[in-house]
Amino acid sequence: MIASRFQVSNESAKYFLIRVQKSFKVEKPPHALIVGFMDELEFEYLPKPYLVATMMNEGGVWAHAMNAEPREPVDEEDVES
Repeated sequence: MIASRFQVSNESAKYFLIRVQKSFKVEKPPHALIVGFMDELEFEYLPKPYLVATMMNEGGVWAHAMNAEPREPVDEEDVES
């Protein structure tokens, strides 16, 4: 569903689901729950995994402890400046 809806490869969709799961500390939501949750929302583009996890947590869909939001990778351009 994620691969076809957001025009990404199956590998990218699987990686996305794993990143959503890794947003939670111990209890990880099943892929089917993540896909079902996203199916109800009308994202125009593939959101960041942590955003989906946060929405699931705040909406009570998966109310388990979360890890801190991952840091954004630094672009080489930013490092050289």
